[in-house]
Amino acid sequence: MSTSDDDVLEALRSTFSPHTLTTDPAELDAHAVDKGPLEHWQVHVPRAVVFAESVEDVQTLVRLSAEHRFPLVTRGAGTSVSGGANSTEGSVVLSLTRMNQILAMRPEDEVAVVEPGVINADLNAAAAEHGLMYAPDPASYRISTIGGNVATNAGGLRCAKYGVTRDSVLALDVVLADGTLIHTGQATFKGVAGYDLTSLFVGSEGTLGIVVGVTVRLRHLSRHTETIAAFFDELTTAAQGVLEIGKARVQPAITELLDRNTMVALDQAQGSDLAGRGNTLLLIQTDGHGAAIEAEIIREVLRGLGATVSDPGSAESERLIELRRHARGDGIATEVRVGEDVAVPRSKLVDYIRAIEDLAEEHQVQLKVVAHAGDGNLHPTFSVPSSELSPESGPETSPDDDAGSPALPEAAPVTLDAAEGDLPASAMSRLHAALDGSVRLALEMGGTITGEHGIGTYKLRWLDWEQSAEVIALQRRIKDVFDPEYRLNPGRAIL
Repeated sequence: MSTSDDDVLEALRSTFSPHTLTTDPAELDAHAVDKGPLEHWQVHVPRAVVFAESVEDVQTLVRLSAEHRFPLVTRGAGTSVSGGANSTEGSVVLSLTRMNQILAMRPEDEVAVVEPGVINADLNAAAAEHGLMYAPDPASYRISTIGGNVATNAGGLRCAKYGVTRDSVLALDVVLADGTLIHTGQATFKGVAGYDLTSLFVGSEGTLGIVVGVTVRLRHLSRHTETIAAFFDELTTAAQGVLEIGKARVQPAITELLDRNTMVALDQAQGSDLAGRGNTLLLIQTDGHGAAIEAEIIREVLRGLGATVSDPGSAESERLIELRRHARGDGIATEVRVGEDVAVPRSKLVDYIRAIEDLAEEHQVQLKVVAHAGDGNLHPTFSVPSSELSPESGPETSPDDDAGSPALPEAAPVTLDAAEGDLPASAMSRLHAALDGSVRLALEMGGTITGEHGIGTYKLRWLDWEQSAEVIALQRRIKDVFDPEYRLNPGRAIL
């Protein structure tokens, strides 16, 4: 049983200085939630927040957690959109944002060593000085931390060519549940000694250990890029264009798809005129010395499908890449929405989009589709006007109200469960029926319930749809080995 609040706080205050420990109510509230979907009754204010400044700070706090048996929730910038860093009942929050140093930059080896609180964009800026880049680039790259990216195995726009976070992590320094510090992996691109514990920790959402150091692989920063904007009259034709590019044996660095409703929302928020130029935008970027050649091949392919394609050297195309990073966060204030992060095999991309269009029509909800189309990772969002919700079925605050759900990067799905007794045909029931249906469709097509956002708490309800009871039981046994008392980020990632 967890030690009382008074005893825990006394132990923390006797160990950490006021500079690194806070019980200030405003700070506790700020660290109680991440950007994931959350009802007000699910919010648990932590007992305290510890801002670690060293590996030793982390080890000390973990040992206190073991001694006093309180749960420990580790977080970086709090940009998780699946509820992976929400504070749990009786927990202490460990913030790693002050561990934000780039410890080593070795350009000749194409390797960097960083603390977990380093911002993704800051690492990229430092690498760029040496003609290099850190490839994973989630939409939140300007504020998300490398430690958080590791925890969720974050993706981004460049994944189809350069892979997700796991493909750029070579080694980790990890504090285990008993305070032991271990090092996994190696500083070389190749290395197969023993089990691949590094990959096991990547994407484990802080449930197996606390990452305090990351050795990452860097890539050459291309001197040449070509960006193509292709507007289509029809969504599934644009999706077919992704497959046709592959048949032409071209591997773009970025292949993004935005449907009409997404472009309308962007136009309203950003002052652009995308929706007036077509019903679907396929946004593609090639890189490397052959960027111009590959781009011309792509233009020819897409024109053959009837697309209106931007000319070489278009300055606007670069701005569209930045607009894409806002494509899910620019919602409409008068709508209530739920959305997801599924992935399907690329060969099923067209079929999946057609199927969820039918699903939206069946449940009488609106649909927006944004996709990392190059790797089959889609973010479908279903919505209804908030006016359709009765006072009984709606939230106590609007989904854009800071007192309800926090501002959500990439417009994370806002969970607003219908109140008990609502009719099955209510707006919220329709929304959740469409959402569940979209997840089942992805699985039926050989896909997954999460491409890049992780399970957190929000997607636990779907995990056994994808994984067998035997696989889930095996994962529990792994958790038992690393964290037998279930103190590290409890209730996340596994059932």
